Amino acid sequence: MNFRKFIEQSLVGASKIARTNFGKVKGATKSTDNNQVLTETDLEIGKLIVNEVNKVYPKHNIIDEEAGVIDKKSDYTWVIDPIDGTSNFAQGIPMYGILLGLLNKDKPIVGGIAIPSFSEVYLAEKEKGVFCNGKKIQVTREKDLLNALVAYGIDGHQENPEFTRDECSLLAKIVLEIRNLRSSNSVYDYVLVAKGNYGAYLNRTSKIWDNVAAQIIIEEAGGTYTDFFGKPIDYSNPLSKTDDNYTYCAAAPKLHEQLQKIIHS
Repeated sequence: MNFRKFIEQSLVGASKIARTNFGKVKGATKSTDNNQVLTETDLEIGKLIVNEVNKVYPKHNIIDEEAGVIDKKSDYTWVIDPIDGTSNFAQGIPMYGILLGLLNKDKPIVGGIAIPSFSEVYLAEKEKGVFCNGKKIQVTREKDLLNALVAYGIDGHQENPEFTRDECSLLAKIVLEIRNLRSSNSVYDYVLVAKGNYGAYLNRTSKIWDNVAAQIIIEEAGGTYTDFFGKPIDYSNPLSKTDDNYTYCAAAPKLHEQLQKIIHS
């Protein structure tokens, strides 16, 4: 089975679970992070995809947000986020999704995102483009940030209130240079960038599983994907990076350039 087909089948199965359970579950806040919520559906979907990877690609490594690291000493690492936007999911808000990506050493080579509420599956493979339900998509061709909708996901940092205050100050600078601000603070914002509805999506608080599949989808849609400050994303030794904080700036190329000027001003 080829990687893209495997991802598609896995995401379709996971989406069925998510739709069945949507509106019927409650979330519990993780003890390690007040911003993170867990439901039984996260565990159920994670178990499904981990089992499928172990069955079809038994020699590959796995990183799953809930199950952790499964080290097979492979150059290939599957990176799973069973539900991105769990806080939305647990509150009956349809902006959530499932991410499944594959790294070859430190490079994303294939990835998929499912948005179960809208029966959408996004699939991307290196140098082969990105498709939503079989239709090729691309980022916006808009070149003026002032004409673009921009999404920005922001979490409160009770452990470091000054960081949040500084981030809000920077966010204000960005808002003054765009058409309007949007935020589901979930993978839903990624796919709207890939389809060209939004010009960009930024976040300074995320994990490796929030990024691998999203990066190849944005890049194959013609976008630019870096850390928040414009540097390349670092996936080297990925099994050691599950506790690392990741930031990102995902945008159409010209809009990415303008956002970086604001961030560094």
